[in-house]
Amino acid sequence: MLGPALKGAATPAWAAPRRRETLLAAALIVLAGAAVYANSFSGPLVFDDLGSIADNPTIRQLWPIGPALHPPAGLTVTGRPLVNLSLAVNYAISGTRVWSYHALNLLVHVLAGLALFGIMRRTLAREAGNSTVLALAIALLWTVHPLQTESVSYIVQRAESLMGLLYLLTLYGFIRYAGAPSSFPPSHPGAWAGLTVFCCLLGMATKEVMVSAPLIVLLYDRTFVSGSWALAWRRHHRLYLSLAATWILLAWLVAAAGNRGGSAGFHAAMPWTSYARTQLWAIVHYLRLALAPHPLVFYYGRMLRTGLTIEGGLDAAAVGLLAAGTAIALWRWPRLGFAGAWFFAILAPTSSVIPVATETVAEHRMYLGLIPVVAGVVLAGARWLSRPVAIAGFLAALVVLGGLTLIRNRDYGSDLALWRATVRTGPENPVALNNLGEALRTRGQLADAREQFEHALRLDPAYADAGNNLGVTLAALGRPAEAIAVLARTAAIKPDDAEAQLNWGNVLQEQGAFAAATGHYAAALRLEPDRAATHFNLGKLLLQQGRVPDALAQFSETVRLAPEDPEARDNLGIALAETSRSAEAEAQFAAALRLRPNYVQAHNNLGSLLIAENRLPEAEAQYAEAVRLDPRLPELHYNLGLALQREGRRGEAAGQFEAALQLRPDYPAAREQLARLQAGS
Repeated sequence: MLGPALKGAATPAWAAPRRRETLLAAALIVLAGAAVYANSFSGPLVFDDLGSIADNPTIRQLWPIGPALHPPAGLTVTGRPLVNLSLAVNYAISGTRVWSYHALNLLVHVLAGLALFGIMRRTLAREAGNSTVLALAIALLWTVHPLQTESVSYIVQRAESLMGLLYLLTLYGFIRYAGAPSSFPPSHPGAWAGLTVFCCLLGMATKEVMVSAPLIVLLYDRTFVSGSWALAWRRHHRLYLSLAATWILLAWLVAAAGNRGGSAGFHAAMPWTSYARTQLWAIVHYLRLALAPHPLVFYYGRMLRTGLTIEGGLDAAAVGLLAAGTAIALWRWPRLGFAGAWFFAILAPTSSVIPVATETVAEHRMYLGLIPVVAGVVLAGARWLSRPVAIAGFLAALVVLGGLTLIRNRDYGSDLALWRATVRTGPENPVALNNLGEALRTRGQLADAREQFEHALRLDPAYADAGNNLGVTLAALGRPAEAIAVLARTAAIKPDDAEAQLNWGNVLQEQGAFAAATGHYAAALRLEPDRAATHFNLGKLLLQQGRVPDALAQFSETVRLAPEDPEARDNLGIALAETSRSAEAEAQFAAALRLRPNYVQAHNNLGSLLIAENRLPEAEAQYAEAVRLDPRLPELHYNLGLALQREGRRGEAAGQFEAALQLRPDYPAAREQLARLQAGS
């Protein structure tokens, strides 16, 4: 509601131009964000996306909402229910097709840019008459900056950008609640206070970095609104108590997540002293990337700076001076001090002495930390440069930064390009080498993949993922004895690694050693009972052995764990058909085809089920579709010929048998059926 002087009055003269300026600025931010991320929508699921999206059972149903609010352990989404829920929304829209995930990531980022514009516009209103222009410049540069790509183009790092949006909305809600500055008349303070607390609460359910938001709001109040700690507390203490209460949710989530699955905290398997030295380098590195964003690195890994070096001393001096300058500025020049405090508050949860063992350095941590750097550059340019030079500099920076973002998004366009770029910047990074090898392996480049896996193992002989991948690759290269040796060594180094047992079983199954393979599958299931791939492969082995009821149990469990897997549905259908449960088998084949309409084998299996039930036209349709999809398989022509023959369409049937024989001249069943037709029998 408007203030008393404005109730019932017409829109004041100053409001319409201001509204037009605001809408134009907002449109420019939206267009800029859409332009620089237009080429990101086809980027596949990579790295932590796979566990948090492709293999995450809790996002596969949106309602009831309970499972989506309880993400699994050991993932990026662990302890972050709002992130997991947002992924469930995407899954409901597009399954694992990535376009909706990228669309939501971009929406979150653009909204964060708009929130930043609103904060800066109101904050700068007391300092400069052109606050809208300055706020727009800051928001635009922040939105298009390539350092943000990891938080936007890498789907699972929505954790960072969504937290960033809620952090900014928390501060923006407070500014609107406090009615500052006076040139912006206050309205609906109760609603804005509620929004502030609500966004803060949601932020705590998104990522742990949100912990500093209540303190930053208080510091903003003291710096830009009330002018002193005492007055800020006296005027808004109820709001601060409400904001502080949101820490209860964060504490509960952190405790329930077991400190990120044991990967964060002083108990993590990483010396805190080495981690602290690394963070001194990281902070300086982040600032350098903010000003010169090249080269960008997707995954820095567990790199540590150890020992006392000149470079480390310089990093410590730089960070120490920055921290001391922030402390002095908070006392002498509060507005400048606020910028420094914001920077350190954002980085404190990850760039301090508390180890985060999974990744010691990560560019997405600068998502909000970039704001004071960009704001400082823009405001310094506006103050110290002539207007034409400042405008030219801003436009040049906008074009360069936007262009670099477009270029960086090309790397996110495929897992192969992304890991190649990562290895170029970190050739001694075993995780990057392993993932590059995996990207090569899935493309059939087995020799090159083997080279990457072996390099990764030379750097880290205990790296189980690389050992597993090397074993699988050697098996694909036709070297099963070497594959088994590698997998046995991996299992010995890491006895609790279910993947090694699964892969070992797969190699043995290929060699026909069914009993030994079954033992390794059983070991894999003891270590990881809910791994769908293990149940699936064990089911196929049991089906090969004719143990149909046991195979049926394994395929049923596979479908329970991976209901969107068409191959699991197809094999369950085969097992059901073998046990004369035709209606259930047909439902599974149909489900497989809904999930993958061009699934040749499912069309063929459904045709075989239908022909057994004498549903000849339906069987013919399924076989015909299978032949259309893959006319190179002689079995498909043969099966279609049988259906046509039983329908009395002898000429067409003969044509299909002849096609089967052209593809496989030594196909006795097709030759026999063709001979019968030609003999008139």
